[in-house]
Amino acid sequence: FGAQPTDPSLLSLAGHIICGLICHPDKEHILYPLGCTVVIQELDSKKQTFLRGHTDNISCIIVSRDGAYVASGQVTFMGFKADIILWDFQKQELLARFSLHKGNIKDLAFSPNNRYLMSLGGQDDGSVVVWDVAKREGVCGSPASPRSAGNATVVVCSTCRDEIFVTAGSGTIRVWELDLANKKIRPTECQIGKLKRAMICMADGDSVFYVGTSSGDILQVNTNNKVMTEYGPLKKKFSSGVTALLLLKTGDVIVGTGGGVVALCKGSNYKIMKQIQVHGAVTSLTRRGQGHQFFVGTSECQIYRVNYTEFKEELIAACHNEAVHDIVFPFGSSKVFATCSKNDIRVWHTPENKELLRIVVPNLTCHAIEIMRDGRSIISAWNDGKIRAFTPETGRLMYVINHAHSLGVTAIAATSDSKRIVSGGGEGQVRIWEIGERTQKLMEVLKEHVCAVSCIKIKKNDQECVTTSLDRTCIVWDIVRFVRKQMFLANTLFKCVCYHPEVYQIITAGTDRKVAYWEVFDGSPIREVEGSASGTINGMDITSDGEHFVTGGDDHLVKLWDYNEGAVTHVGVGHSGNVTRLKICPEKKYIVSVSADGAILLWKYPELH
Repeated sequence: FGAQPTDPSLLSLAGHIICGLICHPDKEHILYPLGCTVVIQELDSKKQTFLRGHTDNISCIIVSRDGAYVASGQVTFMGFKADIILWDFQKQELLARFSLHKGNIKDLAFSPNNRYLMSLGGQDDGSVVVWDVAKREGVCGSPASPRSAGNATVVVCSTCRDEIFVTAGSGTIRVWELDLANKKIRPTECQIGKLKRAMICMADGDSVFYVGTSSGDILQVNTNNKVMTEYGPLKKKFSSGVTALLLLKTGDVIVGTGGGVVALCKGSNYKIMKQIQVHGAVTSLTRRGQGHQFFVGTSECQIYRVNYTEFKEELIAACHNEAVHDIVFPFGSSKVFATCSKNDIRVWHTPENKELLRIVVPNLTCHAIEIMRDGRSIISAWNDGKIRAFTPETGRLMYVINHAHSLGVTAIAATSDSKRIVSGGGEGQVRIWEIGERTQKLMEVLKEHVCAVSCIKIKKNDQECVTTSLDRTCIVWDIVRFVRKQMFLANTLFKCVCYHPEVYQIITAGTDRKVAYWEVFDGSPIREVEGSASGTINGMDITSDGEHFVTGGDDHLVKLWDYNEGAVTHVGVGHSGNVTRLKICPEKKYIVSVSADGAILLWKYPELH
């Protein structure tokens, strides 16, 4: 935060990126992409730093063999040029930006002595380019695969010769040699029969390289005569295809599959000696040092640490792999918070950025959550129209309110005595429920909104609540007599609302990018300030003393405001996706923001003088 924003803590990993998790040669850091950012994390202290410079999501990342350089490629719009950025790892600064490929960068590889960087364009581009690292310029390029074959998807460099590299893809494996004098790269097609999508890794010494295929085979190819010398396993292939390979000094191969199996294979027939099962398809295998330990990254955005000798997995990082829709702290405590997404609700331990509990409800999306003031239950709003309550310690299902709303439950709040729930639905109805020891009873239905209810806040005395809707109205309700007290109209789809702690004013925000202040008593607008230069404001929260509030939205920024001045005091830059919700923790230690790309960012609350 501030003019020079402090870096937040990040609970996330872009798990879908093949080979996106890399252990640095110094054995002390891991690197991975999240959105437009490269995250560098110390393994022991968990301290994170960020490399920022990409204008769109990162599609691939590579670290040079000596660890001096990092290179990352991005996606862009069809027909536009996609950047490759060369970074200095020690100084953590941008050295060069290479723009030649169109659409996206599929893969990158450094030559063993850092002389060259090889880049592979995506489907719209189809070319392979060699860059001179020292001169920071392109040397030459060529179409990556023959016309008769599909797209090349992987590039790997030789381990001892700067001029040799291999590309592979659907129906093609090529060994390339760089002719620097004539500024040309010359390919030789390998004879391996039919091949679908591939993963490759190069053995030390360069005489052979290994190819993993989507049909579940591993092939060994001779680099000199370009002929396949071995393949396996002969009896039982790897189901869901080989998605990652790691070669050990012993000659053994560690194989990752689309089915989440990580297997240790020995010998020319690739017999499985040991195997473990992880959550999600394996997208990355990266070794620490000589391979006594290695890390596994999966499509479910999980990072595992595996000890080579025991071959047991330890989950060291996990996060949502879908958009995060809501976040909530328990009353009066900053130590834990809960988030919700598609398929699950998760509870996190704030000091250690660690997942404590995962409540899984398969194939459904949780739109909103609340922790009851008495701490006994997490109540949640689901797209199947049900309200579900779980215990915060174990995640056990306590009760379900069926058919709570016809078009899904979109917002939820609870009174401070933990005896009533107010819910909003996709059809626009607001419903009040009485929660007993063993019963959940519908008390009243309030039918004024005509579109989905986006946010509900209950006044401190539990006698009034305010609801916002995408029908351009914001309504204050008396929830004792069940009548409308006040309605605010604006030319905006309201997304969020907050009561000022002194409850005579509310603030709202939505698609018109403005923050509006309203008088609760007579519904009159007090003032309106520009909340965002671009994009909807999706989330808002106010401090307990009412002096400051935070907003976040489609501009990817987290903004801290002075309430009375109506001015931004601090800006947090860190999200790569649209910010969906944010919360200031009860003791004003942190601000937590969540976004549509599955990221959770923990910001230190700025010291205000």
